Amino acid sequence: MTWQPTCSIETLNARAELYAQVREFFSERSVLEVETPLLMGHGVTDRFMKSMRVSGVYENAGFLQTSPEYAMKRLVAAGSGSIFQICKAFRLEESGSRHNPEFSMLEWYRVDFNHWDLMNETFELLTKLLGKRARVNYSYQEAFEHFLNLNPFQISLDNLAKISKESLGDLPDNLEKDDYLSLLFEAQIEPKLGINHTIAFITDFPASQSALAKIDPESPLVAQRFEVYIEGYELANGFNELQDAEEQLRRFEADNEWRKENNLEDIAIDDDFIGALKSGLPQCAGIALGLDRLLMIKQGLNSIEQALTFPTFKTNL
Repeated sequence: MTWQPTCSIETLNARAELYAQVREFFSERSVLEVETPLLMGHGVTDRFMKSMRVSGVYENAGFLQTSPEYAMKRLVAAGSGSIFQICKAFRLEESGSRHNPEFSMLEWYRVDFNHWDLMNETFELLTKLLGKRARVNYSYQEAFEHFLNLNPFQISLDNLAKISKESLGDLPDNLEKDDYLSLLFEAQIEPKLGINHTIAFITDFPASQSALAKIDPESPLVAQRFEVYIEGYELANGFNELQDAEEQLRRFEADNEWRKENNLEDIAIDDDFIGALKSGLPQCAGIALGLDRLLMIKQGLNSIEQALTFPTFKTNL
């Protein structure tokens, strides 16, 4: 019967229990739960992300938020202290066994933390929710060297394109280096991360893939960004948050220049977010974690549809 939910009642109860455990974790650490709008007047300039538009509310287009990041950092800049949020997020991307255009997200920001501190806290949270697991750490470069025997920072574009096409089949000829690296990482590395009852942390991503993170002062090719993987799932993405308003504006403008060169529309820059950075964002680290995928792992589910009540598209059941 098509009117029924695609998740079981058992999974409904498991989600409620999961959220209660998350709230307990942050309450014990005096991290404030907040709420920010799902619909706002700006999208994201990120070239790899597509926002959903909503007409009839704002003078120009409104956007369902791809994450609460900009609004939450505005709260931190306003003096909220450390905060967390459980909310919906929306992204126009391919639907499948791990993707739904509307999904649930846990995002939190810790004042006076750097990304190393936040990784430790993330591991504490995940072991509380999933039980004891071993921690595995790779830098982005170490992961490529270990699994693919190549250095992602030194390999030439021609060689990278050749390896990518040999491994992945036909690909467009106009891809950039980061495109090839992302495709190889997703297909050849990601499925091998966080297996055998472990939690894998990947650190030191290329600066070119980290528009909202600080650059490592000792290695300008590397950003202070990390991702978390369990059972081959990309589960979370965290940053040592960029505080420099002028640098952030420059990165947004560079995104829009890339969009123009590739015949894509400009996305208006969120001036309120830039204004918050100019007013003074305290030292903080933040992370976004996919709750639907976490529930899939916790319940041993095979498809994101089994974690959702009414998915946008029924493709796997």
